[in-house]
Amino acid sequence: MRSAIVVGATGLTGSSLIEQLCENDEYVSVIVIARRELQYKHPKLEVKIRNFDTLEEKDIEFAHELYCCLGTTIKKAGAREAFEKVDFEYPLAIASLAKKQGIPHMLVITAMGANEQSRFYYNRVKGKLENALIELGLQRLSIIRPSLLVGQREEFRLGEKVGEKLLKLANPLLIGPLKRSRAIEASQVAKAMIVIALHGKKQSVTIYPSQDLAKMEFPNVTQEDFTRDELFNWGKLQNTTLSNEEHKVNREVIINRDKFKVEETVVDEDVTFNRHNEK
Repeated sequence: MRSAIVVGATGLTGSSLIEQLCENDEYVSVIVIARRELQYKHPKLEVKIRNFDTLEEKDIEFAHELYCCLGTTIKKAGAREAFEKVDFEYPLAIASLAKKQGIPHMLVITAMGANEQSRFYYNRVKGKLENALIELGLQRLSIIRPSLLVGQREEFRLGEKVGEKLLKLANPLLIGPLKRSRAIEASQVAKAMIVIALHGKKQSVTIYPSQDLAKMEFPNVTQEDFTRDELFNWGKLQNTTLSNEEHKVNREVIINRDKFKVEETVVDEDVTFNRHNEK
């Protein structure tokens, strides 16, 4: 059973992410740190209203994953300084607090063209954030680099709407190396982040480009098929039940905490619980 912290939950990708996390059986707790209340409600969801300028270590408790979906535009921020505060300073400060709390995995959304040496200011800031997070030395860092995000936003952005429509029309024509520029649904990016958290690479730093995010799905879980007769064959069950005391055996359950699984063996002695590595 896992827990997650999400920052940037009111945006296009973040809002889809918290819904998918709450509906995922692997997660029992989803904590959102936001500057305002959310419309979405769920029994697993807890929203903490905080000022990002005054976040403290106590505001970031332990979780298995920290999902960072913070991001804005220069137009909305009003100035480059305000833009960098949201897209660089806040994520880096939150990552530092998460490291102190021992959160083992951070997933952060940057941009397809993130590069500190880019000609474009937006991509330079995203590249600077990536480099700063890598230098921070997090236990595990997954960098998410989507192309243009599409989906239903709360706010109307004319430039992105025009670009979204053009890219949707152009998507079938973008093949080969141009495939990485295809627009991607924000809900797919959110799903890919959860797939990465649960089944992704375990190395310290991994960068996921947009074309890889677009293909990510949860692995199929194969279930053993049983016929109805096998499921409800009570006679067979009774025949296999041992009524003789001399044939009864006890089970010794060994909990292998290192592998987080339960191994079972059968022995002819009292039930005992052995903890590995105990002296």
